[in-house]
Amino acid sequence: MKSRREMISSYILNFILLLISFTMIFPFVWTLCASFKTRTQIHNGNPFDLIPRPFTLRNYERAWEMMPFTRFLINSLALSILIPTLMVLLSSLSGYAFAKLKFKGRNVIFLAILSTMMMPGHVTLIPNYVIMRVLNWIDKYIALIVHPLFTGSSAFNIFFFRQFFLSIPKDLEDAAIIDGCTRARMFFSIVMPNSKPAIATVAILSFRSVWNSFLWPSIVMNTYEKMTITVGLQYFKAMVSGWGELLAGTTVALIPMLVVFIIFQKYFIRSTLNTGFGGQ
Repeated sequence: MKSRREMISSYILNFILLLISFTMIFPFVWTLCASFKTRTQIHNGNPFDLIPRPFTLRNYERAWEMMPFTRFLINSLALSILIPTLMVLLSSLSGYAFAKLKFKGRNVIFLAILSTMMMPGHVTLIPNYVIMRVLNWIDKYIALIVHPLFTGSSAFNIFFFRQFFLSIPKDLEDAAIIDGCTRARMFFSIVMPNSKPAIATVAILSFRSVWNSFLWPSIVMNTYEKMTITVGLQYFKAMVSGWGELLAGTTVALIPMLVVFIIFQKYFIRSTLNTGFGGQ
């Protein structure tokens, strides 16, 4: 049985956590509800009144009339699916090599990769742009696809997979080798199926990073139809005079990220419990 002091401490802690959660969730809830309100209610109504009176879809209709949001969404979704897929594949292969294979200069190469995480992205912005211009990739989707694969986020993914793979028992691999399993088959048939939490975590973080990316797409993409949802919202903000249409566009941009996290959240939480406890 808990003592009275422990129960009081528990209640206070739960109240603080509930208050923090409410503070973090309320802006999103308000944005969602306000996107269905009229302009009059948004500007003159009680900000804590979340119920739209009347309920209207006019903000979404006007947003789609003013901007090609469908095209923006398609661009963002395509990039946010393709790039995380490549991230998972390349980072997992690299992480497995650093975790399980022994080769000359392994630690030096790994430290060199980790050092890229310590360099601010703005420092490499101009060199990356010059490289894209020399390759004639400006205003092409390949510039958006290649860039995240060679930045600090990719280094973090390699480090993350390495730490997770270290927690996989070596006996499991030894048994597979005795049965005649090759390294490639072991990786795709044994290691990866047992790494779903790590895969889900990297996929979620990569999806979020690509979906919310603004600076790099706004620099290398010039054609209106090739812009992502975040860049499109910036242009849309300069065009609209009311908050309703902007809130509608923002809500649409937030929903895919929430859906992805809800689907993969159990794997995401599981990976945080497993990663980092392996050793070699």
